[in-house]
Amino acid sequence: MSNIIYIGYEFKVTPLQPGVEILIAELGYAGFESFVETEQGTTAYIQKEEWHANILDDIQILQSDEFEISYEFNEIEQTNWNAEWEKNFNPIVVDDVCAVRAPFHEKFDTEYDIVIEPKMSFGTGHHETTHMMIQHILKNDFSGKSVLDMGCGTGVLAILAEMKGAQPIDAVDYDNWCYLNSLENVERNNCEHITVIEGDASVLEGKNYDVIIANINRNILLQDMKTYVSCLNDNGTLFLSGFYNDDIPVIQEACEALQLKFQEKLERNNWVALKFIN
Repeated sequence: MSNIIYIGYEFKVTPLQPGVEILIAELGYAGFESFVETEQGTTAYIQKEEWHANILDDIQILQSDEFEISYEFNEIEQTNWNAEWEKNFNPIVVDDVCAVRAPFHEKFDTEYDIVIEPKMSFGTGHHETTHMMIQHILKNDFSGKSVLDMGCGTGVLAILAEMKGAQPIDAVDYDNWCYLNSLENVERNNCEHITVIEGDASVLEGKNYDVIIANINRNILLQDMKTYVSCLNDNGTLFLSGFYNDDIPVIQEACEALQLKFQEKLERNNWVALKFIN
């Protein structure tokens, strides 16, 4: 991949938090592959072939009166991304139970220890939505249950589900880089029951699961909700995240229209993760 050309955006964000977290999430959904947080904001990268002049038009936080955000961008050749990530990737520990770290970090004394190569995939555990989904998995019984991790990113949620006893598990992402990175991380964590699939909701036809984890964004969730529910076994559980607290009414309406029952909400810096059962 040494010849791939990238566009790099340097964003300055005020106030820094939660501005940077929100910006990174929205950029991730827009197709940006990598983020390096800086003292003033973040640097975001997208492949030139995926870039277009209006790439930022749907980034809502740029229109918000609550944040002051400026940016500049330029074309760059791919550098040693691993070296960049090693300088900026910090391990996290969720509820003193689950650690998410890179191979170059020392092992934590936690019940669950997930090692991921911090490349360009979205879903290292640092973002609120991934953090809350980890909390949901930790709080619920996954033993012997079939699981779908939709929009798997690095595969971290699928990996934790297997550590909690789930099998079999499908980890699905439409992004080729996420697909390849998930394959690597599944192998790195010695998982034996995870199948990584490159694709969107169309690959789910004929499949059924006890638990579905979907950490994507509001529009994709609403678009694919009917497909998810059609794949959910009786008394199954659906975990949803990737949207704000203000989005709950429209998400909940769509779920209840499909006979799902709301169970629990987790909230972190205005991001939410919801649990439904059928």
